[in-house]
Amino acid sequence: MSNSKQTDFMTAYNGCHDRFLRYCSSLAYGKMDVQDLVQDVLLTAYHNYEKIEKKEQLLHYLIRAARNRSISLWRKQKNQQELTEIHAERLADQGVSPETILDIQVLYRMLNKLPLKQKDALILFEINGFSMKEIAEIQHSNEGAVKTKISRGRKKLTALMSDKTSSPVSDLLETIQTITL
Repeated sequence: MSNSKQTDFMTAYNGCHDRFLRYCSSLAYGKMDVQDLVQDVLLTAYHNYEKIEKKEQLLHYLIRAARNRSISLWRKQKNQQELTEIHAERLADQGVSPETILDIQVLYRMLNKLPLKQKDALILFEINGFSMKEIAEIQHSNEGAVKTKISRGRKKLTALMSDKTSSPVSDLLETIQTITL
């Protein structure tokens, strides 16, 4: 492993670190430890860095790898209550109110009931702030299809969440976007 490879990888990764970490945080909530997911994906990406054709799209590669890795891990694990508690403790340490923490937990349970592509599009757009164009590239789709997924996902999520939380869905998504899980 050369210093050149390490330097090239770190240079490419530094530009997408925050967005990748936020995506992993929202993807892993209540299911796995965020740091484990991030480290696992980064290690794999580093080892395969020479094979990545479009190095300027490292973030897209990392997001797809994180999503695929998380799906593999979810299949192996049952829902772990202690992870939800760990995430709740982290939020409480950041000064988030207990009511908001409960609402966030309900939001993630409801997000998990959405079709995978709608869930991913909503997480990327609403929580992580990706543009429609970026999401289309990540999902190998077009912008129109992404808009449809987000619109339908919002409607389904709103229906699922009605009467289950004290806060509107848009307020919860905004809250999650502003805090680091």
